[in-house]
Amino acid sequence: MVKSFNTRLTEICDMKNSRLCIGLDIDPKRIPGLASMKISKWQEFTQKIINATIDICPVYKLNLAFYECFGSAGYKWMKNVIKTIDNRAIIIADGKRGDIGNTAEKYAESIFDYFGFDAVTLSPYMGRDSILPFIEDKTRGAFILCLTSNPSSIDFQFQGTNKYPLYLSVAKLVRKLNVKDNLGLVVGATNLKQMQQISENSKGLSWLVPGVGAQGGQLKGSLKTSNANGTGIINVSRGILYAGDGTINAIKTEAIKYTEEIRKLL
Repeated sequence: MVKSFNTRLTEICDMKNSRLCIGLDIDPKRIPGLASMKISKWQEFTQKIINATIDICPVYKLNLAFYECFGSAGYKWMKNVIKTIDNRAIIIADGKRGDIGNTAEKYAESIFDYFGFDAVTLSPYMGRDSILPFIEDKTRGAFILCLTSNPSSIDFQFQGTNKYPLYLSVAKLVRKLNVKDNLGLVVGATNLKQMQQISENSKGLSWLVPGVGAQGGQLKGSLKTSNANGTGIINVSRGILYAGDGTINAIKTEAIKYTEEIRKLL
């Protein structure tokens, strides 16, 4: 029997006894000595991060901008990352796509068929037509931007009434579309009060939770709320990648620290 994306996500999280998602948003300028090296060295560094954390990390997220900005070499780097992970963890393409029609179909073809990602982040601004092409295959997932962790999220996401803000409309639509059990929400850890409201309206949906670490989101509350009705994963990028002296050992140590804390809270 073919398993849905949300089932696959839950199983690998349970197998590794963690809900950690490491964001591989690598900026060579921020890592000592890496900026002056060739891109092949960046690939080696990324491989070392993966190999040092793969036993404890069930999910990795690649923000596509950190790779696309280097053109064809960046795409090669990204494919190398996916090859290194080699189905040992779930891989999310953080591209925040949000178009419709044949454009959305081509985005899905690129992300899933060409690169081989397991899931993608999407903007719902254009409605369900911008989501459906990505969820035809139940084994592939999509995390829909619901309530993000940036301060200016209030410009649009809080529009509406106090009882029925826009982010709640998004959650309810995504839940309605989740017939193949492969949809989830992006909900920022900096909005703990609103997270509870979303949780009450997102039964069966997985969550991708950014904002813990560098953005100041609370791990305990975020983990509890995001796992109340589905599987919630906590994304940490800068807090792990740039820990300590920036060495692989420092990165591994920080990943273990987060993992141990998550296990205690679970």
